[in-house]
Amino acid sequence: MKKIPSRLITALLVLIGCAALTHATTLFGQDFKSLNVFRSSSALPKDLKRVLVLPLAYDESRVDLTSGCEMLDPILQAELVKTKKFEVVPSGSEMLHSLTGRCGWTGAEILPADFFDSLQRAYGCDAVLFCQLTAFRAYVPLTVGWRLKLVDIHSQKIIWSADEAFDAGEPVVARGAKQFQKKQQNISGEVKSLLKTLLKYADRQPPSALEDQWAILNSPRYFSQYSAAKLLQTLPER
Repeated sequence: MKKIPSRLITALLVLIGCAALTHATTLFGQDFKSLNVFRSSSALPKDLKRVLVLPLAYDESRVDLTSGCEMLDPILQAELVKTKKFEVVPSGSEMLHSLTGRCGWTGAEILPADFFDSLQRAYGCDAVLFCQLTAFRAYVPLTVGWRLKLVDIHSQKIIWSADEAFDAGEPVVARGAKQFQKKQQNISGEVKSLLKTLLKYADRQPPSALEDQWAILNSPRYFSQYSAAKLLQTLPER
């Protein structure tokens, strides 16, 4: 095995550190931006602390979305918690049925007259988040569509809403998903290249883990995590 000069190792380590700080958009190009978003204000109301998250619902005529709702509901709730913008209180379907007469609501229906009052009494929430799955394709190219609506429990006015479909077949969406995977792996494309160079110099083959395998573009759960996190970035600031 060849001995690697210390100067080369130092130079490579410096380059690796710089590469890790490189902004993702310089690596992959322009990221996907959600356009169909409404915000009543740039910041969340100061008294909004506790949000009741309704079960992920879907248009009852779209029976093909049933399995998607079951899979993605916990993913959406987990991403909501990660935002740290408010306390997330999930509403069970049985409890919701007992209070409102239905196990799920998309927010597009005519709501019962006491809908918000009954939820506020039961959960002590400041707002309600309606969650709807509008599209789901579990095979490549993956597709996930979300329609979310945050409503003030007292005024019943919309604080924030977002309606977006993420299609991995679109290059800009695929780039965004790759950026998300890179960030989670905490390693950039340049770092991989530099590590491969270092290993090659030492007459070693780079491990398969260093190869570009975009799991996020092949996993419905992983891609859904990205799409939910991306859309939730448009929430008003805290």
